[in-house]
Amino acid sequence: MKKKLACFAMTIVMLGTTLLMGCSGSVKTNSPDSTGDTKTDKTADSTVQSEDSSSGSGEPVTIKFQTWNPGDGASWDELQADFEAKNPDIKIDYVYMPYSDHIEKLKVDLASGQAADVFGMQTGATIKEFRDFEMDLTSKAEESWGSDWQSGYLDFCMKLLNEDGHFYGLPLGLTYAGFAWADVNMLSKYGLSVPKSLDDLVKVSKTLRDNGQYPLAIGAKDAWINIDTWMNIANDINSEKLYSAIEGKTSFEDPDLVKSFEIWQSLFTNGVFQDGAFGVNMYSDTTDLFQKEGSIPMILNGSWAGGVYVSGDPDEAKVFNGDGANHDVFLIDWNNDGKPAPATASVDVSLCINKDTKNADAAWKFLDYMLHDGQDILVNKYFTYCPSRTDLKLNVEGMSQDGQDNLTYICDQAENNLGGYREMAYPELKQKISDTLTALALDSTKPEEAAKDVEAASKAQAR
Repeated sequence: MKKKLACFAMTIVMLGTTLLMGCSGSVKTNSPDSTGDTKTDKTADSTVQSEDSSSGSGEPVTIKFQTWNPGDGASWDELQADFEAKNPDIKIDYVYMPYSDHIEKLKVDLASGQAADVFGMQTGATIKEFRDFEMDLTSKAEESWGSDWQSGYLDFCMKLLNEDGHFYGLPLGLTYAGFAWADVNMLSKYGLSVPKSLDDLVKVSKTLRDNGQYPLAIGAKDAWINIDTWMNIANDINSEKLYSAIEGKTSFEDPDLVKSFEIWQSLFTNGVFQDGAFGVNMYSDTTDLFQKEGSIPMILNGSWAGGVYVSGDPDEAKVFNGDGANHDVFLIDWNNDGKPAPATASVDVSLCINKDTKNADAAWKFLDYMLHDGQDILVNKYFTYCPSRTDLKLNVEGMSQDGQDNLTYICDQAENNLGGYREMAYPELKQKISDTLTALALDSTKPEEAAKDVEAASKAQAR
């Protein structure tokens, strides 16, 4: 399972007994227009004729866009200004909120017919859960970019989003999970170095606690970081068994998977995670402490956290680009076998259009912009994501040497130490795993019982 996967050209075959990873050297520099001919302008502007409700009124159309990612701040301000300058007939009403709140609000708003025109979704279980409210974007893509439009995106992204030839979301960017981040200078104050293994992590956490400091921080109120971390642990023990179990071919009661639940629970019982972890979100309760205040030594977070080096936020710039700032991104050896756990990969944000929007063409024009001009800005100016497009090369502007070193590490792990996909496709199974991880953390169940419960849910899961 731990096979090479290029940072910018990846192939993955999911939902089978074998996960295939490979490199793709294909790079496209032109985008097809609506006739199938290529255009040298990579923005691939939509040619769909407007049928929006405000057409002909002379007033700009307002598109409501709700997501947790990209966040609020300099990057979004630049995107909105750039889009509205290029499309003066469209205004964007941006609604940002933390992931858990975003999902809950969408559920209510979609059911009541008051939801955003365009919204962000995670791939896997979440995008399927909202399928009844998502527009099929396949024909829009073909009309705008030609019949070969899928070749403009990495195979990995297309395979994740392909639903029997239909696409209900399109990939804004690619990210890698399983990483932790450390403030090296803060650790050194206590005579500590970046932990390499679980044994190291337990010792480092105890020393930090003894000095009144946070240990490894996690915003466990957000299920995604809990699942990311558990999958990182399970990948470290046995990637093949993890993905085979998700597909219903291996029992979650297998000793290796029981061990993953045991290690997860120990991170709470042994004080590796901070007290009250389930009372705080990752964004921005926990991340602000590390990224803006510089007040805690370690945090779990993915590749996207490297964006702090170029975010434009003055607090983040002070913490990460100040004189002598030194931060390390790293992977933990959870099973103490001398090898760091593999990372996982995912389309971090898929953009969807509300099937009931009254401004479908304007919504598509905005989505098109976000995937092209917008992604260029988000990847190479703010490093919010790695590219999802085959023609977009990673070349982040203005990153410090510390940032470049960490980016090199991330890409090296993505190429040489990848376990598999990050987002499982089965909503009920994912929810059961999330609930079980919470129960383990609160010490209300044991690893063997947890594995038994998850296996029962796996057997009941339609695939």
